[in-house]
Amino acid sequence: MVGLSLEPLATFRVRLDPMLRLGDTPRGDRRIVPIVGGTVEGARLRGEILPGGADWQLVHADGTASIDTRSTVRTHDGALLYLRTEGVRHGPPEVLERLAAGEDVDPATYYFRLFVHFETSAPAYAWLGRTLTVATARRDPSAVVYEAATLA
Repeated sequence: MVGLSLEPLATFRVRLDPMLRLGDTPRGDRRIVPIVGGTVEGARLRGEILPGGADWQLVHADGTASIDTRSTVRTHDGALLYLRTEGVRHGPPEVLERLAAGEDVDPATYYFRLFVHFETSAPAYAWLGRTLTVATARRDPSAVVYEAATLA
């Protein structure tokens, strides 16, 4: 059997505006969190996250959040990347309450993982669209920070 290994890709710091809460829908508590910018820093990928994306988050009855983000990255050399993440965040109710209140919470106290998807027409970054990328994440008071790695 072939073993799996991870190769670090980059640290994403995604700055956010305050959450817009649509409230309880038939699918759960719908929240939209606007993305207002950010940075991408790594040996294999560097750039800025452009304003205009969002997280169309759905929080279920047990407190688990289904993450669904879309944004655009402009790389250090001018290429544009469509960035989409999907994932899950859950933890003890008291920890999730502190996160919702905007507190700085130790990421070891909750689970926050993402799949990261890329799309681009830039030849130098086409490999991202053919590579599986995963990330561990944490929620800071005004940003989401995630450490992304590709599966080798």
